[in-house]
Amino acid sequence: MNRNHKIRPLAAAAALLGLLATSPATWATEGNGLGVYPDGLENFASGALPPPGVHLLVYGGGANYDRVLGPGGRSVSPPDFSVKVRGVIPRLVWVTQQKVLGGQLAFEALAPLLDVDVKAGGQHFSKSGLGDVVLGTALGFHHSAELHSAVGLDVYLPTGSYSTTNPASLGRNIVTFQPLAAVSYMPASGLNADAKLMWDINRRNGDTDTRSGQALHADYALGWGLGNGWVVGVGGHVYRQITDDRGPNAGTGKAAANAIGPSLRYADGKGLLFTVKWQNEFGVRHRPEGQALWAKVTVPF
Repeated sequence: MNRNHKIRPLAAAAALLGLLATSPATWATEGNGLGVYPDGLENFASGALPPPGVHLLVYGGGANYDRVLGPGGRSVSPPDFSVKVRGVIPRLVWVTQQKVLGGQLAFEALAPLLDVDVKAGGQHFSKSGLGDVVLGTALGFHHSAELHSAVGLDVYLPTGSYSTTNPASLGRNIVTFQPLAAVSYMPASGLNADAKLMWDINRRNGDTDTRSGQALHADYALGWGLGNGWVVGVGGHVYRQITDDRGPNAGTGKAAANAIGPSLRYADGKGLLFTVKWQNEFGVRHRPEGQALWAKVTVPF
């Protein structure tokens, strides 16, 4: 996970910075291999923009990491290593009546509220508060009642507290640009499929003079609609760092990870949407490995 700093449940990456610096040649992304986005956060309906209006989405959950894997998937964890990240992430989405290139214009803002707990080598760090705020814009397309897609750009801003000496920092101290594209196939009955593809382009960390490499990653879900608003299936994420880190804290490897686990969705047909996903990582390289549980509720105003 290169500097793409995508995970954070937005904060886990920052939480690992100090710990993984003990073996910098093993890690990607400024020594931790995690990005700014919480991998696997999205689930069913990720590519379907809601109707015009203001909508509140709330994500909740977190991730646990219990070991760090280097080249060939070998464990290079510090003694007694553990990172726990908990978060509530409100997301405000305004879908306008304006059409651009045939798509509905929308704007969004996310403000992650995080709790990070880090243990390693007999040391303990913890911190709670606001993480890195995200601002974005998107175009939503409704190709049919069942097929939807969206393209957009999210920008991660360095609003979370950050320190080079605190591995439980809530921010990454960088700006990240994230172009994205998503698609959802969501009939009431039968096969449902969703994917959200993201590309992380990271700016330089001014405190460390290091720039994390770019990364491509995707959240996915595959399930079966039961015809009563419920969809059951599996979901997870795929992460691949595609360029090297550059700077004094750069790692020598490119991070990679995969995850899969059970996934569930319920929609009442009136705007209320609930999803939940548990995922377990595998095939991890040059980054921490763990499990995550994320839920999402959409409430129309």
